[in-house]
Amino acid sequence: MIMKISCGTDIIEIKRIKESIEELGDKFLNHVYTDKEIKYCESKKSQKYQHYAARFAAKEAVFKAISGRLKNKYAIGWKNIEVINDENGRPYIYFLDTEIKEIEEIDISISHCKAYATANVVAIFK
Repeated sequence: MIMKISCGTDIIEIKRIKESIEELGDKFLNHVYTDKEIKYCESKKSQKYQHYAARFAAKEAVFKAISGRLKNKYAIGWKNIEVINDENGRPYIYFLDTEIKEIEEIDISISHCKAYATANVVAIFK
């Protein structure tokens, strides 16, 4: 069986996400993030924008890693990808209301500092 590995990466300025949230508020949040993601990020208080930006970068990285397998790039939206943490705090991807049957495994790494958030995704396809 031949497996295909696909990678995606993204980096974003935290300031851009902060400005979008401050300007558009719930309209932006509810367009991009799931309820679980919003609850998680809001729990981070003064560092919430870093966590929002990291999840934004993660979703972009997922799009980049799986886009070659989508028949239509609009077949999956922001809220079809949920970035949540396991009991040890490690992030993982959960697909909502969509199924990408060829994905064997998907792994993510997220990082952020004061100014930037970044994410890397590796997807293994059957």
